[in-house]
Amino acid sequence: MLPREYRTITDLSGPLIVVEKVEGVRYDELVEIELADGEKRRGRVLEISTDRALVQIFEGTSGIDVASTKVRFTGKVLRLPVSKDILGRIFNGRGDPIDGGTSIIPDKMLDINGYPINPYSRDYPSEFIQTGISTIDGMNPMVRGQKLPIFSGSGMPHNRIAAQVARQATVLGGKEDFAVVFAAMGITFEEASFFMEDFRKTGAIERTVMFVNLADDPAIERITTPRLALTCAEYLAFEHDYQVLVILTDLTNYCEALREISAARKEVPGRRGYPGYLYTDLATMYERAGRLKGKKGSITQFPILTMPEDDKTHPIPDLTGYITEGQIILSRTLHRKGIYPPVDVLPSLSRLKDKGIGEGKTREDHADLMNQLFAAYARGKEAKELATILGEGALTEEDKAFAAFSDEFEDTYVRQGEYENRSIEETLEKGWDLLKGIPLSELKRVRDAYIEKYLKPRMSEKEAAEEAKTPQ
Repeated sequence: MLPREYRTITDLSGPLIVVEKVEGVRYDELVEIELADGEKRRGRVLEISTDRALVQIFEGTSGIDVASTKVRFTGKVLRLPVSKDILGRIFNGRGDPIDGGTSIIPDKMLDINGYPINPYSRDYPSEFIQTGISTIDGMNPMVRGQKLPIFSGSGMPHNRIAAQVARQATVLGGKEDFAVVFAAMGITFEEASFFMEDFRKTGAIERTVMFVNLADDPAIERITTPRLALTCAEYLAFEHDYQVLVILTDLTNYCEALREISAARKEVPGRRGYPGYLYTDLATMYERAGRLKGKKGSITQFPILTMPEDDKTHPIPDLTGYITEGQIILSRTLHRKGIYPPVDVLPSLSRLKDKGIGEGKTREDHADLMNQLFAAYARGKEAKELATILGEGALTEEDKAFAAFSDEFEDTYVRQGEYENRSIEETLEKGWDLLKGIPLSELKRVRDAYIEKYLKPRMSEKEAAEEAKTPQ
């Protein structure tokens, strides 16, 4: 189809223009805009009404003269050129290379909008992904095909955690190809430089594809960036059998861009000014993660969003929580204590954790140990709160043991180095080491067989003798 050219712009609003007297225009069609001085910009059709088209301009509408600007409808939709050469490359929010390399010679040109995976075609997530971070692997394990977001806050080290997961994440056994697709939306140049340099320095860039939209880039590109990333992930996973981890940061910037476009279109706002279709829009991205029956590859999503004012009831984390299978919540209290990564294990949750752990996946004792550590840490936090109100003298010996456990849990299990990559075995061993300080009579969530196998060999003869005297 030949491009159709018009000079019938009748309205400008933010990044949007209205073109009248158009024919044969399709939804989501790509548009070329040529200004009077010869400058060219790109856009796409957002809405069609009889002979009028609402066009969204990627580079913004500043400097556009309504009378002399030409609008060409190309008859094409936004597509991403893909091949295996895409690994190790860095692109902007339009899919153009920004790493100084050559353009991709494509095997395929894929429509970036894609489709959520058909529920009938889905295979159930069940294989463990090791991130090297104890609070995730040990307490809230991630499995292949899962959507497990991080709920963070302004000033928290979520970017460092994202980079660490991108460097360290792997499928146990190492027999399958693993790739990371990293999409950053609305980040600063300093943050973008951190990710690029970190991936290059550690060699992680070799198995990573990066899509970077900076804070001063057009807001409309933030809408396309995650879709480019997911299209790339689908190609690697379902065409070349890669196990793909998609890291999206920061979803809050994406939602702000969506609100900005919605306001420019004069749509009726929903909660806190966000469009009423925010849930549907997020679901079209989140539901592109998963596994397909008959396919070896998988897409696991690790979205990161900053909660405005640390509010979990804000529309973005609230709606995300409904769609995804759990959440990892970062604690500002732990961050103030200087603990990295500041993961708060008590409100965090991985709804599929039981499916990816156990004998043959991680280790037989993983589920029991995880439940016992969670219960002991929760009781320890309660004991510390009680001591704050009534004083330590009001605590029983067991309460004091649990209070000491909670401090040690945060200091040795939660706290770890930014470049410390713990295997699942190391994480489990640390958990058993911590339980030495708890009376055996209080270990009610671990089977006796596991206590005999994993805990008692760690106890000294004196400790074992004292425990033997304690009434069970």
